[in-house]
Amino acid sequence: MSFETLTITSPTGRTLAQFVPAVNMVCCSLVHDGAERLELRRGLAMYAEAGKTMGIPLLYPWANRLGRFGYQAAGKQVTLDQADARLPRDSQGLPIHGVLPSLLSWDVAAGADARTIDARLAWTSAELLELFPYPHEVRVKVAAADGELNIATTVCANRGEPVPVSFGYHPYLRIPSAPRESWEVELAASRRLVLNERGIPTGEREPVPHTRVKLGQTSWDTAFDGLVRPARWRAAGGEETVTVTFEAGYDFAQVFAPDGQEFICFEPMTAPCDALNSGDGLRIVPPGAEHRGEFSLTVTSGAPAS
Repeated sequence: MSFETLTITSPTGRTLAQFVPAVNMVCCSLVHDGAERLELRRGLAMYAEAGKTMGIPLLYPWANRLGRFGYQAAGKQVTLDQADARLPRDSQGLPIHGVLPSLLSWDVAAGADARTIDARLAWTSAELLELFPYPHEVRVKVAAADGELNIATTVCANRGEPVPVSFGYHPYLRIPSAPRESWEVELAASRRLVLNERGIPTGEREPVPHTRVKLGQTSWDTAFDGLVRPARWRAAGGEETVTVTFEAGYDFAQVFAPDGQEFICFEPMTAPCDALNSGDGLRIVPPGAEHRGEFSLTVTSGAPAS
């Protein structure tokens, strides 16, 4: 299976990023100084066909999992079919990461330069409205600089109805020059969300005792709020540091770094898991308004500043 990709390049050519408009604008490659910086896992075809995440996927219209096959938000009660193949599922059978990526084909603006991409997705088809019954438009603009990728995502309630906002991104980041066990991690939050056995927030919060830790052989799938401003999440190994900065519009985060895997995910989220049910942190964009989330990913040499 092959897909058309769009490539943007930084001014000096040191940084190249590839995106796939026909598969939910996923970033399927980020190369800096000749080295791939993303974990591609099972590859693009499995992401398109089964929603198995890789690279930098947009989780839409909900980030991470729902607590059940349905939700109630912005005055609408939605029931999802447990047998619906358009909904990826986690290991416990819960719907996760929004709808199947192959359903989300983006229109790219003509005349984009070599460093940026502007793309739009109209959430207006009957198939999409059956799963998320809020007509609207989503815009994504990406830009490359030397050692940096910036992604801005805007939900526009331009169809006369309010729209709940619960999306996020899941960047799988690598430091190819150093083993995972040696990575030093810096967290950008003061609180951890307590999760139940299914990975759903209970509503409780706990303080984060240490914001700088060594990854070692620990395993992470942890949700956070109480973010510092600006929220800069870092992993450093060898002579390199990768930083994810939440520039605007993201008040929650998930850190995913399973033991034995050579990647870490600092996930910007507009709301916590299952916010469409709990209402916790859920934004409702009124008709005619919009919500913009922006984050950047940078690769630098040397240890991060104290």
